[in-house]
Amino acid sequence: MNLDKCIGNHHPKWFGLALQALVILSKEKIQTCPSGELAGYLQSEATLLRRILAVLAREGILDTREGRDGGYRLKRDPRTVTLDEVYSALQVGDPLCYGIKDTTGTHPFGIEMKAAFQDLTQEMDRSLKEVLCRYTIADLAQRTNDISAVNREIDIPG
Repeated sequence: MNLDKCIGNHHPKWFGLALQALVILSKEKIQTCPSGELAGYLQSEATLLRRILAVLAREGILDTREGRDGGYRLKRDPRTVTLDEVYSALQVGDPLCYGIKDTTGTHPFGIEMKAAFQDLTQEMDRSLKEVLCRYTIADLAQRTNDISAVNREIDIPG
């Protein structure tokens, strides 16, 4: 499968890594956090994470600071950053939509199906955006806090 056909500008994995990094940065005690430290938390490559964070900085979601105490920090209150904003900033393509369209051929029936799939995939995209607009980085951070509290209550590490 050709991944270039399955993505917008960035791979869908970027969205998950971006959300995780933003949740970490939303913690109230973090002033700035270097990309290497974030990559360690996420068990990801620092270079990949820097590319993702650079996009978020260009879109005004993050601030960057150079130097010894440098790193990344949220530019806005995490309660105001929707998941749709992050998704849109990264211009993530929808692999399912592309996969569906890629199954059609250039024969008459394939062309008809591609047109039918076009409407379906547009509806799927609208639905996804509607869901992502309902949640913020603060909502995700709260969910991780709730899960951590439950794990502590039943003695699960993490």
